[in-house]
Amino acid sequence: MLCREIVQVIEAAYPREAALDFDNVGLLAGRAEKEVKKVYIALDATDQVIDEALKEGADMLITHHPLIFSPLKRVTDEDLAGRRVMRLIGADISCYAMHTNYDVLGMAELSEKVLGIKDTEVLDATMMREGKEEGIGRIGNLEEPMTLRECCVYVKHKLNLGSIKVFGDMDQNISRMAVSPGSGKSAVAPAIAKGADVLVTGDIGHHDGLDAVGEGLAVIDAGHYGTEYIFMEDMRRFFEHKLPGIEAVTAPVVHPFQVI
Repeated sequence: MLCREIVQVIEAAYPREAALDFDNVGLLAGRAEKEVKKVYIALDATDQVIDEALKEGADMLITHHPLIFSPLKRVTDEDLAGRRVMRLIGADISCYAMHTNYDVLGMAELSEKVLGIKDTEVLDATMMREGKEEGIGRIGNLEEPMTLRECCVYVKHKLNLGSIKVFGDMDQNISRMAVSPGSGKSAVAPAIAKGADVLVTGDIGHHDGLDAVGEGLAVIDAGHYGTEYIFMEDMRRFFEHKLPGIEAVTAPVVHPFQVI
């Protein structure tokens, strides 16, 4: 199957038009006419991921985060992004990114299912699709109220994490949860506006966390990677159901930092 035909199937479910204005999604490197028998699915196009894609004999690399985000003025071996682009093109591996279009039409619903929240609505609406509001994140109710301390254990279990960071009173009662996978600073305001008791997200800084607590919102920082690695298995299942003739392999779940 050709790369462009695979892209057509992906974009029927996750159209590029759903991506936010700042984003860079789609085929970012390689040949649209490339014959693809095997894809490698990862969160980021790191050197290690490219190594593994080569070892696996992949014809196409599919990532959540774009390999090329800021504009490139040159592609040489003198900078990191250029070296990665050159390696992929040299190996004839097409590289495709599905970022905020997947966040809006895939990650939001997936995260609500993983965390088991009910009666949900979109946290931060960005578009209408087929008469339905879509956007970044979800907010809804937990099946049973719990303390923030219990909620931390619950989130760690659901996302299979070794550690999290939390802002808030550990004895606070939690019944309404917002989730915004990835970098969630911008999700604080809509979570407060929609009455969340806690926001589960990543990349929360010191002042962001303190200010959220000051507004009555607890924040569980489960990490950028920790809230988004679920993309990989979800896309593997997508290929299994939509493109069964293509072998899909996922990168191993390896958190990019360690807590010591």
